[in-house]
Parts: sequence; structure tokens; C-alpha cells
Amino acid sequence: MFLLPNTQWGEVLGDDIIATAILDRLLHHSRVFSVDGPSFRMKNKAAE
Repeated sequence: MFLLPNTQWGEVLGDDIIATAILDRLLHHSRVFSVDGPSFRMKNKAAE
């Protein structure tokens, strides 16, 4: 999964205004949770 802070999406999409518009529509009425720590889904990969 490719996760970036909101401030870096303009670089990825090549246009800060377009990135802001897309994020605004995706995140409107949303709750954003920032979770730190090891990935639960990747725990079995570490054992290999």
C-alpha cells in the first residue's frame, strides 16, 4: 500500500491544485486515523 502525507500528493500527481481537490472530495466527512507500528497483515512475512 502506498501511503503519503497529504502534503506530498501534489508531487505525486504533478499538480498541487488537483491533489488538493481530490483529497478534499475523498476526505470530506471522513475521519483520518494515523496508525504507527508494525503492520498486522505483514506479521507472517517477518517469520519467513
